[in-house]
Amino acid sequence: MSLNPLLFSGNSNQQLAEEIAKRLKLHVGKALVSKFKNEETRVQIGENVRGSEVFVVQSLCKAPNGNGVNDSMMELVLMIDALKRASAARITAVVPYYGYAKQDKKTTGREPISAKVIANMLKVAGAKRMVTMDLHAAQIQGFFDGPVDNLMAMPTLCNYLKKEGLFEDRIVVVSPDAGGVHRAELFAKRLNSSLAIVFKRRPEPDVSEVTDIVGDVRGKVAVVVDDMISTGGTLAKAAEAILSRGATRVFTVASHGIFAAEAIRQLEESPIERVVVTNTIPFPDAILEHPKFVQLSIAQTFADAINRITTNRSVSELFTEEPERKLGDIPAPEPVIVSK
Repeated sequence: MSLNPLLFSGNSNQQLAEEIAKRLKLHVGKALVSKFKNEETRVQIGENVRGSEVFVVQSLCKAPNGNGVNDSMMELVLMIDALKRASAARITAVVPYYGYAKQDKKTTGREPISAKVIANMLKVAGAKRMVTMDLHAAQIQGFFDGPVDNLMAMPTLCNYLKKEGLFEDRIVVVSPDAGGVHRAELFAKRLNSSLAIVFKRRPEPDVSEVTDIVGDVRGKVAVVVDDMISTGGTLAKAAEAILSRGATRVFTVASHGIFAAEAIRQLEESPIERVVVTNTIPFPDAILEHPKFVQLSIAQTFADAINRITTNRSVSELFTEEPERKLGDIPAPEPVIVSK
């Protein structure tokens, strides 16, 4: 028996929450999420949630109101705690972008595994389930004891590329590093194109150097596929190396557009023709109308997942609807351009 669903949102991505609610024919629940004068986070739920199935939408990113990543995290855990204490039957954390995901392991001594700490915080606060999109490392799902639905932006991104005529032998899908090969393979299969891989090394954090490219890019449009764009340095250097090997143009697509530090400037100055991301993270004001940057809505994907959870149906069937179908053959939501 399904429960009565309710949807709430923190401040980090209210626009996406509104889009999801609209597609579910719901409204975003009333909640006061602000700060006290001493800078502590203040939360008060403004609706009765007793016995309801509740979804809290909050990306762990910098919010449009200037709040930082840590503020977004505190808003999320305090909202979950408030809902739990208000007798919600089940609380699901809908985290379109899971912050701290790069810190999923120790790379040197005396470092935290921050992605695990975030999972612990959500569990202790009272979240029984998490819905997210394109985790930086799929094994982060194992940090949670409850169900984790790791949705994919690939169908929406690929549908956009097809509408732009970027598929089959016209393009080569490029993984910007060895760790992203599996993701790039899925894109290449869906677009029926060839695959290339950029090998790089990191002399220091957030700095990369291209060492080699495996695969033929000559005479083709290169589509660089990544899960997130942070500083933009990796993509800019990869684009230069790809063009030097004979590619005609370079596009890049990613699930999460973080655009940290000088990323926007680096990408503007880079030879990349277009940067396509989803709205798991709100666009900075500086690129809302920029012709190089395109943002697609993935609200329908989250709405479909939430609908399936509330009706006790399989979420994975969103991406594998029939056993005989391959992932590259499934239908995709129509790409809704939020801004470009």
